[in-house]
Amino acid sequence: MPRTARALGAVLATIVPLAAFTLAAPAASAAPGPRPAVDVIAHRGSSGAAPENTLAAVKLAIAHRSDVVENDIQRTKDGELVIMHDTTLARTTDVEQVFPDRAPWNVRDFTLAEIKRLDAGAWFASEFKGERVPTLAEWVNAVGRQAGMLLEPKAPELYPGIETDLDKELRSLPVFDHALRSGRVVVQSFNHPWLRAYKDLAPDVPVGLLFSNKPTEADIAAAATWAQQVNPALGPIDQATVDQVHARGLEIHVWTVNAGQDMRRAIGWKVDGVITNYPQVLRDILQRG
Repeated sequence: MPRTARALGAVLATIVPLAAFTLAAPAASAAPGPRPAVDVIAHRGSSGAAPENTLAAVKLAIAHRSDVVENDIQRTKDGELVIMHDTTLARTTDVEQVFPDRAPWNVRDFTLAEIKRLDAGAWFASEFKGERVPTLAEWVNAVGRQAGMLLEPKAPELYPGIETDLDKELRSLPVFDHALRSGRVVVQSFNHPWLRAYKDLAPDVPVGLLFSNKPTEADIAAAATWAQQVNPALGPIDQATVDQVHARGLEIHVWTVNAGQDMRRAIGWKVDGVITNYPQVLRDILQRG
């Protein structure tokens, strides 16, 4: 299993208690326990151990036994959907070296062919040199039937009509059809008006409202009229928030939870899912009970 021992060891040691994780895969002889009620959701893939939003991060998330893999979606100049968190390519690719005169390197200013020339792995560690920015179709097929999918179009207001593009692209993929029929796909967004427009277009696709701050009771009540999930940051919320969401018949998935003590707090509140850069840590905590 690929690892970034040099870059990862120090980071993990400062983020989670040493007792809460192992860098190696579980022993093959270990008997799998019952599936926990809390979903392990790999944030941008196993982004603590591989370059975020790459196929390497997807493969590692599956190896870490994630229930769901989360991503971020942008649109290229020629209308292709790609997996990238930032609206620019600068942080996670070598675009500044390949196209030095194209600042500020917005995703929407580059064609897919140009983006495919970029290295999206070397910034993280040398062993990932040559990783490419995946298209949405490549990412969906990499997840396959091995895990659920949590899809997040990022800054959709920058891409007029992206809800139609997303719906058309997803429905062209047999893997998505299976995930939809199996209840293993959700589309989420911070842009709630955009998400409502997408839901109107694709009423059969479950959606989740992202919140940076603590959602109010009014927010939760409004969400219950058309959404399936309320997904806030863990920091601002409390047990009462979780109870209010559940009382409205909604699920709650909290983000981005990387410290072992925070994972345990979320589990104790009986959230439905925990979004983390370190799914292997969360899986270990759940198995330890």
